[in-house]
Amino acid sequence: MRWRGHQGPQAGAEAKSAGGREGEARSGLTPGRGAATARGMIVLLSPAKTLDFERALPPLAVTTPHFAEEARGLAKSAANLSQKRLAELMHISPRLAKLNADRFRDFSELPERQALYAFAGDVYSGFEVDTLDDAAVAFAQDHVRMLSGLYGLLRPLDAIRPYRLEMGTRWAPRHKKLTDWWGDRIAALLRAQAAEEGSGVVLNLASQEYFAAVENRLDGLRVIHVDFREPGPNGPRFVSFNAKRARGMMARWMCEHHVAAVEAMQGFDSDGYRFDPAESDADHWRFMRA
Repeated sequence: MRWRGHQGPQAGAEAKSAGGREGEARSGLTPGRGAATARGMIVLLSPAKTLDFERALPPLAVTTPHFAEEARGLAKSAANLSQKRLAELMHISPRLAKLNADRFRDFSELPERQALYAFAGDVYSGFEVDTLDDAAVAFAQDHVRMLSGLYGLLRPLDAIRPYRLEMGTRWAPRHKKLTDWWGDRIAALLRAQAAEEGSGVVLNLASQEYFAAVENRLDGLRVIHVDFREPGPNGPRFVSFNAKRARGMMARWMCEHHVAAVEAMQGFDSDGYRFDPAESDADHWRFMRA
């Protein structure tokens, strides 16, 4: 049965626009670990700049981001930036600068939507969350985490508001860079959650920009980095669009199959990808596309 609860108001946002502390669930529900959910690894994803707060969703449970208060504080500080300054910092057009200035200014009034359903970039087109069954969504809630410049670290059902604030932004309150502002907070939460899952393993499917927020801060954890390539005229090549979709497909594959043992992830075979042992080592895995 699908968790019943908050669906999120609908409102417009960039491109397409749709919608306490960790563990808090709203609507009187507690979407915690299900009986079918095994202990296992944590998979890290990047967020998406493209958002969808418009499409209709079935009733879903919603949880509160661990760093919800920090997100509100960052949004309040960002609301003091001019549209021109936002355009410079984010390397965006005047139109997008106005959109995001308005978002920061009206942040507390914006609609909410569960993060995994709100993000709509290439990674999430590969994830295809709308076609997952309830058990797979429950598994994702326990094992998938999304790094975020505004929210720090998100679970799939954590409620977010429309925003744009990339982790690589060279701005933060009283700091030169957003990663400096976050410091060890994101990594500390990730360490705790990975320890709770029991395996102490993080499968990194995030971009380097976002992984930089926790890099060299995950002592005691095994971190496996995954690389997706395909044949090219001069050897294996990286194709950004395909690699991003593959990251989402791999995370989905884990959730569909309830994969608990990290080595079993080498069996991922969606869209023609296969594990390449000759180009991999213990903690750096390459998947080649046929």
